[in-house]
Amino acid sequence: MTEAGESPGSRSADVLEVEKTGRIAHVRLNRPAALNAANAALHRRLTDVWAELAADSSLHAVVLSGAGKAFCAGGDLGLIETMAEDSAVRAAPLEEAGRLVREMIAFPLPIVAAVHGAAVGLGCSLASLSDIVVMEESAYLADPHVSVGLVAGDGGAVVWPLLMSLQQAKYYLLTGERIPAATAKELGLANEVVADGAAAARALELAESFARKPRQALIDTKRAVNLHLQRAATGVLEFALAAEAVSSASPEHREIVARMRDRANQRS
Repeated sequence: MTEAGESPGSRSADVLEVEKTGRIAHVRLNRPAALNAANAALHRRLTDVWAELAADSSLHAVVLSGAGKAFCAGGDLGLIETMAEDSAVRAAPLEEAGRLVREMIAFPLPIVAAVHGAAVGLGCSLASLSDIVVMEESAYLADPHVSVGLVAGDGGAVVWPLLMSLQQAKYYLLTGERIPAATAKELGLANEVVADGAAAARALELAESFARKPRQALIDTKRAVNLHLQRAATGVLEFALAAEAVSSASPEHREIVARMRDRANQRS
């Protein structure tokens, strides 16, 4: 079965690939034709996969990447449109958004993100919630929530103030400007910048180095550091996601989404 309005290729089993090799799991967003923009199925799988992986005691690390030309271009326009119009549809992705943040922060093993192309919106959040971020030279991050009339309810609003200065976090959240790879490293949002086409291999190399380390030492060290994030998330997420729910039904957001749809139709 497929969800209403989705093609067979968008089934949850297809939109997120999980491949295990030894002590490493490779999680790959798999909607390359849509630049890995998250439809309902992908968003749900991204939320659920972390508990599944955490239950596997043989794993030591996870590599997170995207298929095709981009890491993740954010939310699928069709899903965003439906959320703006239908409160019943809106509730599930927003609940999942909060759970996704909590699951990634609480995930016991190192997550190494291999970022190429665009990492926008959800993609930016996934990178920011990872433990190690390897970006290709032409890759960029961006959180455009405010620019499309939404409150920045997850990801950047929770994590960025702990990764860079509060002033810089406010600047990039309020402007929605792109953050090129080199700037992301300077700000503290990325650990390494590598040549185009090299992020996946470097991320795997790092994951393999974690696979050779004592597992419990990895788990408890990450846990100790991420307690800072957990405390921040507890204070931010409830308000921010509630505010995002209100903003997703606002006339301003609906007008912007309508313009986005018009532009998409003109290109097709």
